[in-house]
Amino acid sequence: MVKNMSFREKLLMEEYKSRINKVMDYISGHLNDDVSSDRLAREAHFSTSHFHRIFLKVTGETVNQYICRVRLEYSANKLKNNPKMSITEIAYDLGFSCSACFARKFRKQFGMSATAYRYHELSEKSMNGKQESAFCKTNDKDSKEADISFYYNRNEINDLRRSIMKFTAEIKEMPEMNVVYIRHRGNYNQIGQAIEKIMKWATARDLVHFPATKLISVYHDDPNITEKDKLRSDACITVPIGTKIDGEVGSYIVPGGKFAVAHVEIGYDEFGEAWDRLVGEWIPENGYQSDDRMCYEICLNDPKQHPEGKFLVDICEPVKPL
Repeated sequence: MVKNMSFREKLLMEEYKSRINKVMDYISGHLNDDVSSDRLAREAHFSTSHFHRIFLKVTGETVNQYICRVRLEYSANKLKNNPKMSITEIAYDLGFSCSACFARKFRKQFGMSATAYRYHELSEKSMNGKQESAFCKTNDKDSKEADISFYYNRNEINDLRRSIMKFTAEIKEMPEMNVVYIRHRGNYNQIGQAIEKIMKWATARDLVHFPATKLISVYHDDPNITEKDKLRSDACITVPIGTKIDGEVGSYIVPGGKFAVAHVEIGYDEFGEAWDRLVGEWIPENGYQSDDRMCYEICLNDPKQHPEGKFLVDICEPVKPL
C-alpha cells in the first residue's frame, strides 16, 4: 500500500502520524481525566469525525479502544510495581469510574482478576529472589552442586551472560531534555529503523553535534504486558527548544528528576536482560520502586566502532522511595 502512494500522499501520511502521536502523548499524560473526543480532535487539529477515521487508520484501534487498553496496561504495571496501592486506588488513579467497571475490563483484558494478577506477579518476584538466595547462601558442597544444577537448568544462558556483562548502577538526578522524535510501533528490538530516520532528519538540519547531542530511545510500554505489535517507542535526538519540526517528526520534553541509571556494555540481544537486572533486582534491592515518568536509554557509542560490536548505554528508569 505504502509503495503505491504518491510523494504527496506519503508526506500527508507522515503529517497524520505526527498529529496522532501528539494525541497519544496527550492521552498518556491525562489517563486519569475524562478526555473527550472533541478535545483530542482539537489536539490533532482535525474535525471530530475526520479525527476518528485517521486515528483508526494510523493505530489500528478506535480512540476508545486505545484509551481503555492503555489504562489497563498502566494499571497492570502499577499492580506489580506499587504493592502498597490498593486496587481501588489504582482504578480511580487511572480514570475508571468505578472499581467494578475496572474489575470487569481488567479480567477481559488479562484473563484474570486484578487481585490474582498482583498475587501472581509478586509471587514470581518472591520465588526468583528465593532461588537466587538459596543458590548464593548454601555452604554444603553437595547441596551447592544440586542448587547449581537446578539454577543452570532454569537460567543457564542468562546466568552465564550475567557473569560477564559490564553493569554498574547509581541513583542520579537527570535533567529535562528537549527532544525531537520519530515513533516506532512494534517490537522494541526494531527501533533501529526509527533511529536511522531521526538521525538523517537531524543531520540534514545540522542538529547533530556529539557529544553534546544525546541519542535517546524512550519506551512507553511494558513488553511483559503490552502485545509486541502495539509497543510504542521513540527514537529521539536532543535539540534546542524551539526547533522546527515537520512530517512525522514530533517533539516533547523528557522529564528530569531522580533516576536509577545503569551503565552497561552489552550486545544486541542483551538489552532486555540489562533492563530486567536494573528494574527487577537493583532498584528494589536499593530501596526504590519505579514511578510513572518516561524510562529511556542513552546511547553513548557507535557499536560498529566497538571492537566487539557492543553498545555502551545508560539505562535510565525513574524511581521513588519504596
